[in-house]
Amino acid sequence: MPSNEQRRQTAKRKLERQMHRREEQAKRRRVITIGATIVVVIAIVVGVFYFSRSGSAPAAQEQQPPQPQVNIPTEMAPPPARPTPLADPVSCEYRPDGQASKPVDPPANGEVSSKGTVQATIETNQGPIPLTLDRSLAPCTVNSFVNLAQKSFYEGTNCHRISTEGLQMLQCGDPTGKGSGGPGYAFDDETFPELKYGRGYLAMANSGPNTNGSQFFMVFGDAQLSPDYTVFGTISPEGLKVIDDVARAGHDGAFDSSAGGGHPHKQVTFNKINVQA
Repeated sequence: MPSNEQRRQTAKRKLERQMHRREEQAKRRRVITIGATIVVVIAIVVGVFYFSRSGSAPAAQEQQPPQPQVNIPTEMAPPPARPTPLADPVSCEYRPDGQASKPVDPPANGEVSSKGTVQATIETNQGPIPLTLDRSLAPCTVNSFVNLAQKSFYEGTNCHRISTEGLQMLQCGDPTGKGSGGPGYAFDDETFPELKYGRGYLAMANSGPNTNGSQFFMVFGDAQLSPDYTVFGTISPEGLKVIDDVARAGHDGAFDSSAGGGHPHKQVTFNKINVQA
């Protein structure tokens, strides 16, 4: 039989083994706990990084680039007037000039009255733009515009250019929408040196002296131009509100490197021009 000393030694070794196992188990628990903590911390960091990025990206996508503020004068310019009245009647000539962007016959050459006004309204998808066409300013131009309107030349065309800084105007009248189209004929300028442009003026666009065709522009604000563009009428306050709204929507800058401005963000399409001749 084992002696008391042997029994004590056996019990001591058993206790040491138990304590060793407990220490090993405690170490394993500590390692597992630390590992789990590290995993949780990493997950939290990754989650915060992910959500911070994924949370900001949609907001950035939803924000549109701010449009530059368009400062538009509210005061109408004084009505244009010639310092010296034209003879009545005047002689008008409409010369062939390239290929028409849309088939149309020119007005007849000959004498045209330089007296009186013509009321016209451009019906657009953005609202009506009433005009007063003034024969005393530009009788040959008024005669051509009425001819094109009555023959539906402008129907379905878009205003292809708007400028909101320096020169504030909306340019229309080209069926191609590219700025190079016309009616296939041209006629002379009807300008005078004292001519100044301002809010509410209706004027012809051109590509040089005596190259008037179908394109025209409507001035809604500043227009520091030389007197080389024929003014042939005015735009009503109601019509200017329509143009102002289009101007405030801005443009794409397509013409900034050349003529200035661009295609309007808010497209203007001519449905019809009603003329009360």
